[in-house]
Amino acid sequence: MNKFSHFDESGRPRMVDVGEKSVTRRRAVAECILSLTDKVYEALLEGGISKGDPFKTAELGGIMAAKKTPGIIPLCHNIRLDAVSVKCEFFKEERAVRIECEVSATDVTGVEMEALVGATVAALVFYDMCKALDKGMKIKEARLIEKSGGRSGHWKKD
Repeated sequence: MNKFSHFDESGRPRMVDVGEKSVTRRRAVAECILSLTDKVYEALLEGGISKGDPFKTAELGGIMAAKKTPGIIPLCHNIRLDAVSVKCEFFKEERAVRIECEVSATDVTGVEMEALVGATVAALVFYDMCKALDKGMKIKEARLIEKSGGRSGHWKKD
């Protein structure tokens, strides 16, 4: 018996058959933290990023990325997303930006990967917008915060 769901009996990769699964409302929230350098932090405080608004650009980039997840993650199913939102929040004391991506769909498989891709790509876009000032920023703590729907039900990080 094959113990891996994404490989057939011969060890070849396969997309899992979700045709018999029930359609349910699926929702996932993921976050990513971008630690800022002093130069980037000061520029954000002064509103002076030469490329434009990194917050809005990152939010748009994260939404676009979530929609492209099946083209990035092998064996990820194409599903019709009902909604995607990305929020970038500036934490001045921590000198960081917290990026949250929430994705929902009514389908047969979950949207955790779409939320994680959206959050991490938004962090990459934010980095790209600010790298001319200082390339020492750190993208960290990409993780799932919450998911609901499907057979496994509701899960929330501790």
